[in-house]
Amino acid sequence: MKLDILVLAVHPDDAELGCSGTIARYIAEGRKVGIVDFTRGELGTRGSAEIRDQEAADSARILGLHVRENLRFRDGFFKNDEPHQMAVVRMLRKYRPEIVLTNALEDRHPDHGRAGDLSNDACFLSGLPRISSQDNGQEQEAWRPRLVLQFIQDRYLKPDVIIDITPYMDTKIASIKAFRTQFLSPGGEQPQTYISSPDFFESVIGRAREFGKSIGTTYGEGFTSRKLIGVANLFELL
Repeated sequence: MKLDILVLAVHPDDAELGCSGTIARYIAEGRKVGIVDFTRGELGTRGSAEIRDQEAADSARILGLHVRENLRFRDGFFKNDEPHQMAVVRMLRKYRPEIVLTNALEDRHPDHGRAGDLSNDACFLSGLPRISSQDNGQEQEAWRPRLVLQFIQDRYLKPDVIIDITPYMDTKIASIKAFRTQFLSPGGEQPQTYISSPDFFESVIGRAREFGKSIGTTYGEGFTSRKLIGVANLFELL
């Protein structure tokens, strides 16, 4: 299946927090969108890898994803090296996305920046014909996405692009809440964490309001780009 947008995210729930409104918007417009999670989030304080597998599947149904895979990299200890790069290259060549959305290049969690660099490096390497890769025993053709953007996570970064997600904010919230062990959970025997508090959840909504206000809408999601972005028509800009 060829995808229009592929999200490369290091933890299950990163895509939901960072860009699920954008995902929902483009799926509603008829685009094919998928997520490849790098890890199962097994180092998370709450829940378990098996529970997060199910939560990721629940969120995928809410968003209407065309595909969701998990590369099962080692949470916290994966590296931006050849074996990990090649695993991502195989996903890029398998799904041949026009656009890749991935983790912030700088953030509170060290996995985020490392995953963002890994995704960017893999996107470049995937376009080199002399790098060989196989899928189910078949040689893959080189493929490079035409655009790579990083979603903005915990730490504020000035966005290069903001997408209006106003009609899809409810879907974004529902997809985040699918990770019921991680967010807004009453706790019980589970310890409270940085992301389980109501304050954290409100900060996600506040960030979306802030970005929306910047472009004259109610809610938005911001992205950074390593490359300058050109536009075809100035009159289509907000």
